Amino acid sequence: MIAVILAGGKGTRLRPYTVTMPKPLVPIGDKAILEILLGRLKKHGVTEAHICLGHFAEMIKAFIGKGDRFGMDIRYSVDVKPLSTIAPLKLLPELPENFLVMNGDLLTDLDFSHFFRNHLERRSLLTVATYRRRTRMDYGVIEVDPSSRTAIGFREKPEYDVEVSMGVYAMNRSVLDLVPQGKAFGFDDLMHALLREGKEIPVYPYDGYWLDIGRPDDFEKANTDFSTGMPWV
Repeated sequence: MIAVILAGGKGTRLRPYTVTMPKPLVPIGDKAILEILLGRLKKHGVTEAHICLGHFAEMIKAFIGKGDRFGMDIRYSVDVKPLSTIAPLKLLPELPENFLVMNGDLLTDLDFSHFFRNHLERRSLLTVATYRRRTRMDYGVIEVDPSSRTAIGFREKPEYDVEVSMGVYAMNRSVLDLVPQGKAFGFDDLMHALLREGKEIPVYPYDGYWLDIGRPDDFEKANTDFSTGMPWV
């Protein structure tokens, strides 16, 4: 298996931690997020990783190196301008027919090898790992009858269960034909493009450990979880 890791963002939501270092190198316990992720990938059979960089690119390259200490071959590409999340894949030469793609700022005990086999068995163009999250509205929600424009229901700060993307994907190389060259193109753009063409997009629901280190609260939770011996350590 080959994995592409997206690590070019500025991590603005995680400030002040990301003022002097890139988000993938923010420490969880005694390891950087990206170190933990690479260790998990190696455990599940990934032998080669391509890391897409932008912000603080040289710092990440110097810290991670060529992959010797992970037992992997690690290669890098650097965006000369912001290309969002999916367009950087067009810069990578010789990608295999199917490969993993993931954000470089997540923690999970997902079995990447099982996820990838599921993708291959279904012969999918794109498989998306998903996680059920409960989201609370901070407002009173009024249900309105559109014909009479009158209130027909009310819920105070309701909670909703939603299926969210984990930032972990398995892709067939052919989906890159939908990605414009040299222009910003994100995961949202890819989803819309595939849906417009009527393509089936399988999901892989997961209920284990997953945390996207996007905000200071997430960072603090990750360190608390680390101290209790979470399975991704």
